[in-house]
Amino acid sequence: MFRAALGWAGRIVLFALIGLCFAPTAVPPLLDRIYYRGPASDHFDGERFFNPGQPPAVAGSARRLFSRWAGQRMEWPEHVPVRQTVPPRHAASGEMLVTWIGHATVLVQVEGLNLLTDPIWSETASPFPPIGPERVRAPGVRFEDLPRIDLVLISHNHYDHMDLPTLRRLWARDRPTIVTSLGNDTILRGEGVSSYALDWTQKLYMEGDAPQVLNADDKIEYICDGSAWQCGRRFEVVAERNHHWGSRWIVDRNRALWSAFTVNTPAGRIFFAGDTGWGDGSWAREAARHGPFRLAILPIGAYEPREVMAQSHVNPDEAMRIFDALNPVTALGMHWGTFQLTFEAIDAPPQAIAALARARGIAPNRFVTTEVGRTFRAPAAR
Repeated sequence: MFRAALGWAGRIVLFALIGLCFAPTAVPPLLDRIYYRGPASDHFDGERFFNPGQPPAVAGSARRLFSRWAGQRMEWPEHVPVRQTVPPRHAASGEMLVTWIGHATVLVQVEGLNLLTDPIWSETASPFPPIGPERVRAPGVRFEDLPRIDLVLISHNHYDHMDLPTLRRLWARDRPTIVTSLGNDTILRGEGVSSYALDWTQKLYMEGDAPQVLNADDKIEYICDGSAWQCGRRFEVVAERNHHWGSRWIVDRNRALWSAFTVNTPAGRIFFAGDTGWGDGSWAREAARHGPFRLAILPIGAYEPREVMAQSHVNPDEAMRIFDALNPVTALGMHWGTFQLTFEAIDAPPQAIAALARARGIAPNRFVTTEVGRTFRAPAAR
């Protein structure tokens, strides 16, 4: 009974947040925050970021969402059993190990590098825990069983992607290199966590313990001329355009940027889409220029109803379009089955991806939708 009451309270909070996002001027300006100051650009007007040439990423009617919730929202189970795993400390030379931990959190291991995307171990994705969307799947790896993390990517500042309790624990334990988008470093700094904030097309090059933030056309100044890992950690992270929005406190909407990322490692390139809508798809075609990709980590869930979610989250058909644009050796579908944020059934996203792959003759191991806690090896070539 108590859990059910908390669940309904969480839904009320979720609806309140969604509703207020449609009318930010109705909220007292004291909730606003300035995370970034800089010159105007093709995606920053001097105050707020935006998706170039596209409508705002939150569209539709909050009233329609409220009225349809009871009638069209599919019920999820309160709990899905998870078989947790203990990953190896490191991957072997040339190997790329991939473990979906839940939601947008993925552990990727290559030689000399353990990478986490949008890490969240919290039980709720909310500014007011324990009220808010609750996990139905436990993390596929216990936090205590994580190997030492070298690199963390944070795509944007929504609570299900920038989980401050988890990030504080990671920072205290491992002091990883944290890469995010412009403005989000301000939020992290307030928590005592250091990070590197990139604009779209900027890149962070790490060689040993000497990171360099570079613009797209800057040449890399190599510190060591040895082979890939003789100098310690070596990788490059490029901030890629995607199609989304950001907010922590409703009226601070789009004060910080959102991004996808390409990670270049000696074992191959990794693309992490973060949280994104399709927009006009040009961002995916732009990112494809930084391939070829050994692994693409793509969102496939939280997409119904489309009149509300289309500008924020891709559906499985659009995720397949991103797959086509990037043409990776392997893709992993994430952002489903962990927190109920929208209307579709809990297993609808992987079922839709599997059906699309079958219809198009795509091998099942090319677009993977695994259970959390299972580790697979990303092949180096088809």
